[in-house]
Amino acid sequence: MKRRNKGRKIYKTKEKNYYGKSPVGKILSGALTVLLIGGIGFLGYSLAEPIVNYTQHKGDEPEATEPPTTEAAETSEVSTEAVTETVTKPVKESFYTAVALKTADMASVESLRSALAAVPKNEAEYIELPLKVSGGGIYYASSVLEAQTAIRSELNLSDIVKEVEKSGFKPAAVISVFHDSIMPEAYPEGGYVLSDGSSQWKDGSGKQWTTPYSQRALDYNANIVAELTSAGFEQIICSDLIFPDFSESDLEVLDPVLGQNDRCIALTSAANLLYDKAFSGGASMQIEVSAEDILKGKADVLQPMLLTSGNIILNIDLDKLSSGISDGNTVYEFSGTHVENIEKCLDLVNDKLVGFNAAIRISGASLDKGELAEAKEAISDYGCKAYVIG
Repeated sequence: MKRRNKGRKIYKTKEKNYYGKSPVGKILSGALTVLLIGGIGFLGYSLAEPIVNYTQHKGDEPEATEPPTTEAAETSEVSTEAVTETVTKPVKESFYTAVALKTADMASVESLRSALAAVPKNEAEYIELPLKVSGGGIYYASSVLEAQTAIRSELNLSDIVKEVEKSGFKPAAVISVFHDSIMPEAYPEGGYVLSDGSSQWKDGSGKQWTTPYSQRALDYNANIVAELTSAGFEQIICSDLIFPDFSESDLEVLDPVLGQNDRCIALTSAANLLYDKAFSGGASMQIEVSAEDILKGKADVLQPMLLTSGNIILNIDLDKLSSGISDGNTVYEFSGTHVENIEKCLDLVNDKLVGFNAAIRISGASLDKGELAEAKEAISDYGCKAYVIG
């Protein structure tokens, strides 16, 4: 995210003048100058043709060596002004705007239709649909092999796309990439394994996660993206490109690479793979990161020099902010109004958004329509015109 440009400072320096040459010195200086100019002219004439011939590409027409006339120069000046005028015509900017639906809206065609009818027509351009959620649940009838045990809705992708477009919006799919405890249960090679190979690693709540170091986990998510783009989704939003919260004791029994700073490369490589898969299917891909993960220092994927996609969505979950966030050393408290908390959060994470085109998502189960409208206005006042509500 970029703040407004305050302009560049221009510094000027004065040229130095040198005095004190004698008349004889001036004469000798003048003679040497004439000889030097003559020598440069001779060398330039001798070398110009071979240099031009060497640098000219085969098939290029030789350039005219005669200086342009005053008339031609005037014509050239007029042409330049005309071109400049054409280039600087105002262009309509396009920003990603969306409303996010919930998993309950994906239960049937009727529930989806009802949710879409409740969205004001001028609210956004896209509808974000939660099709693979945190935990691993799949909310459509996927044909991908690894998804079969995770399917939680029998909605067909063709019906989803048709209903969204019929309601006047464009479809965007949201998929959770690595916060998935279902896939590694059926396919252990997709999850984290203890370094001695004895068993699967599980988090503090007893859940497994898929890992970016597993080719099967990568292929699974890539096949999901391919399935969605083939169905007509124009935007793919990839969330949970993260590692679990490993404790010190976890890192002692896991692969040492998980405790190293360059582990971010595994996440950025996965993001680039999914970007390429979406792009080849005619869709765009964005990375969603949560403000909570940034404040906790978990947003390893935010590496602008390593990512193909420069588009991200910052998810500010106001429910999570209200209970405070700790990175282990600092506790960030958000005790103000929703608008005040949004502004404080943006100020805290802004440096991590440099180098990206960021849209702001405002989420939270406790928000009513009035509070969502205020939140939307707050991010607009902050200078961000791209947003996701819900």
